[in-house]
Amino acid sequence: MPVRSLDSYTIAVLIPCYNEEVAVAKVIGDFKAALPSATIFVFDNNSTDNTVAVARAAGAEVFEEHRQGKGFVVRRMFTDIDADIYVLVDGDATYDAPSAPGMVEKLLHDRLDMVVGNRIDQEVAAYRAGHRTGNWLLTSSVASMFGSSVNDMLSGYRVFSRRFVKSFPMLSGGFEIETELVIHALELGLPVAEIDTPYYARPEGSVSKLSTWSDGFRILWTILQMYRSERPLIFFGAFGSLLALVSVGLAVPIVITYIETHTVPRLPTAVLAMGLMLMAFLSFSVGLVLDTVTRGRREMKLLAYLALRAPGEERRKG
Repeated sequence: MPVRSLDSYTIAVLIPCYNEEVAVAKVIGDFKAALPSATIFVFDNNSTDNTVAVARAAGAEVFEEHRQGKGFVVRRMFTDIDADIYVLVDGDATYDAPSAPGMVEKLLHDRLDMVVGNRIDQEVAAYRAGHRTGNWLLTSSVASMFGSSVNDMLSGYRVFSRRFVKSFPMLSGGFEIETELVIHALELGLPVAEIDTPYYARPEGSVSKLSTWSDGFRILWTILQMYRSERPLIFFGAFGSLLALVSVGLAVPIVITYIETHTVPRLPTAVLAMGLMLMAFLSFSVGLVLDTVTRGRREMKLLAYLALRAPGEERRKG
């Protein structure tokens, strides 16, 4: 389909920041050059340095979110900013601003709801080995649980349609937000694409806020929680099957003994086996009930999503 000029759309560049005074001016300047018609919004998250003053001096509109965590910042951004197209990028000057027009055009031309910037590191220091391995493990986990996913699930560089942003029910408070964005798209079957983008090392004096181990475990815990809530029948069914197997394993010797001697010499074990089987049936029942609830909740999210305009059908500015 033909795509109108990007000037026909209101584009918001959203930059979450925490202590990024060294890098934020470069990010703002680069995205002003790459997307001249866009409005740059910086949301500061309790920075203790001069991030706010530097961002204002660079020409961005600056807001503050006092609840600590990237998820809270993104939630505030999606709630407060109204636009046709949203570009979300970290304020650490590691992402490639010239890639933004191509990502936006991809979203519009293919009528997508999310385009993810797949990081291709340009310097050895850009992408630490621990982060690369963790990203691969977590991305693979999501793909195995929820289906085919993007290659760089934890990328902080994305472009969204308005209907994605305004129908996304955010729950995360920290760096788990990227995981939640991908799983939401997979669960509703939303059209998503990925574009390779250069990835650079942080500027000298800029420090990463990501903790490889603690944030990695938080993201993994988020994946498991979302699997439990989005796949309750499988989750509780697997737990019930395990309980049932243990129950049968305990009960078989007792049944054999009863057939041979007509006695039940190990009554406590028999009671335990019966209790485990009851718990197994209860687990299956909980899974069935929650599966019905989940389907209804998914339908409501899909209806909220479908009530908004598709990419390429946004109103013209003015």
